[in-house]
Amino acid sequence: MKVTILGTGAYGLALSKILVENKNEVVMWTTFEEEKKELLETKKSSKLKGFILDDNIVITTDLEEALKTSKLIVIAIPTAFVTDVCKKLKKYIKSNQYICIASKGIEQGTCLFIHDMIKKQIKTRNIGAISGPSFAIDLVKGVPVGLAVASKSKRTLNIIREAFVNDHFKLYPTNDIIGIEVCGAVKNIIAIASGMIDGMGYPISTQALLITQSLHDIKNLIYSLGGSDRTILSFAGFGDILLTCTSEKSRNYSFGKLIGSNVSKEEIDEYKNNVTVEGLYTLKSIYKLIKNKKIDIPTINIIYDIVFKEEKIDKLIEYLMI
Repeated sequence: MKVTILGTGAYGLALSKILVENKNEVVMWTTFEEEKKELLETKKSSKLKGFILDDNIVITTDLEEALKTSKLIVIAIPTAFVTDVCKKLKKYIKSNQYICIASKGIEQGTCLFIHDMIKKQIKTRNIGAISGPSFAIDLVKGVPVGLAVASKSKRTLNIIREAFVNDHFKLYPTNDIIGIEVCGAVKNIIAIASGMIDGMGYPISTQALLITQSLHDIKNLIYSLGGSDRTILSFAGFGDILLTCTSEKSRNYSFGKLIGSNVSKEEIDEYKNNVTVEGLYTLKSIYKLIKNKKIDIPTINIIYDIVFKEEKIDKLIEYLMI
């Protein structure tokens, strides 16, 4: 089938490799001419080490051209740009096209998750989301990975699985798109806290304490927002949390480790200015969301107080030992 990937970031590029392996016709869209030029001329990207662009992949900055005759549209752009892109997307998308969300996060201000952001702009039921423990670099290497795929539409689930599933890329289906998106967003916040614990000099045993406590809190958040609390045990739940919260490949984890290591504010600011730390933006929005809906999620509150109110980092350990 023809698949359009919106975005040429590391994860979108990694997914293109899976799609090409599965004999799909792949088009990638970017809004930046310089990114298009770099990919076409060098067949490489500074965003993803080891990636080689397949000769059959088309790169374009023309959204209408990118979408023409595509069956599946993969959204792999930062959450902050999803609404603007969807406003353009609705001019060209057809009723027989399907959307797969590969981005993770929650919109600043509105506190909407990505599937709600899309539905606000485009009238379609053909929306699914993939989420799970998978770094882009690992997808490029072709190692075995498993993710969850969620949609209220069985047809959408089947289309996404047809495009992606192979002998090293597994997709486990569910209809709980709310739970999948909550897990995908919140795990970046927990990764910051796990990095803090590492930076403070505590071992993985203490990180396991955090992860276990966080699983209970995220389960409660999913249930409070209308999702299934069983999703916490899925690839998108426990699987992704385990990966992101124990690996320095995670930018969120590395950021938290800087805070825990008690480095200077200048060094922390330099990292934030040069690296996209998704968990920071998500933390602001999730904190606002739980306050608006009067949901008590202690782990989120503690991390917010340390990161944005500059409370003592020892507060995290004190909370975990209550």
